[in-house]
Amino acid sequence: MCRADRMDERLSDRSSESQAEGEERPTLKTIARIAGLAVPTISRALNDAPDIGEDTKRRVRDIATRIGYRPNRAGLRLRTGKTQVISLVLSTQTDLMDHTARLVSSLAGALRGTPYHLIITPYFPDEDPLAPVKYIVESGSADGIVMNQIEPRDRRVAYLLEREFPFATHGRTVWTHAWADYDNAAYARIAVDQLVRRGRQRIGLLLPPLSQNYAQNLREGATEAAARLGAELVLIAGATSDSPREALIPVMQRYVAGPDACDGFIIPNASAVMAAVNVAEDAGLVLGRDFDLAAKEASPFLRSFRRGILSCHEDVTGVAQFLARAVMHRIARPDEAPMQYLDVPSADWDREA
Repeated sequence: MCRADRMDERLSDRSSESQAEGEERPTLKTIARIAGLAVPTISRALNDAPDIGEDTKRRVRDIATRIGYRPNRAGLRLRTGKTQVISLVLSTQTDLMDHTARLVSSLAGALRGTPYHLIITPYFPDEDPLAPVKYIVESGSADGIVMNQIEPRDRRVAYLLEREFPFATHGRTVWTHAWADYDNAAYARIAVDQLVRRGRQRIGLLLPPLSQNYAQNLREGATEAAARLGAELVLIAGATSDSPREALIPVMQRYVAGPDACDGFIIPNASAVMAAVNVAEDAGLVLGRDFDLAAKEASPFLRSFRRGILSCHEDVTGVAQFLARAVMHRIARPDEAPMQYLDVPSADWDREA
């Protein structure tokens, strides 16, 4: 009988034992008995110890999954001080339709098959963003943190660096730490170029809140490209790309057909793009004839909404997967250089794609 057959036989025996014993909770000893390994080896394999072979890790995790093993996190924390939890800290104001939904699902998927599981720690717009981070650190409720909506001198990052707590950010700061980011300056330069190629000369840029680092990157990239190409860049005032629809519509009415009208737009948020297109069409304008719009999105959705939208893909899935690896790296190897990754957009946009 081969090893795989013997494992299946042990798993079958274990299933029968569970039914006979009232579905006792599987433990490390259960896995050790099935795998024919010592309990410390099982523990180290499940915790991704570097001295355990990958084949052994895969075999142990497969057994753990098949018998329904779940670690007792209270006991784990008492023994090791670890929780095997990574917390994603999110504002409740975030756009869940596109960007953040992809971030959450991709992070969770990237942690699948590792010792870690993901929890979400929310905070409300009227709360201090530092509060949930302090709670996690002071309560020891997670081993690491992932955050977005990053500011250049983000107080949360400064706090975590000072306390040497493992984290990774979706976005950059002026400091050295683990991060993954999208090159928004490059996206803005390409967007201006795409619009100028289509004859647009007065380009409206709808920015996220300027306190965030990526908003400043967008402004810098668009400003440089507009000056180089001889286009006029207009920073849309009175709303941001994160503004609710009811606040955004009256603002966009001024820039679509009012006294501040533009013939091209750069809008880095899918819901804001749809609001702007609706406003323009209500005013009798036609996309691709009277105006053009350059967007970016995590999912290929906007061209289904209106085929003429110039849309650049932002690989949130790849960034989230990198963030998962980066925060686990900080937990396991805090003395090594932090992992960093910049997703650079392609200049080859095709409105008919």
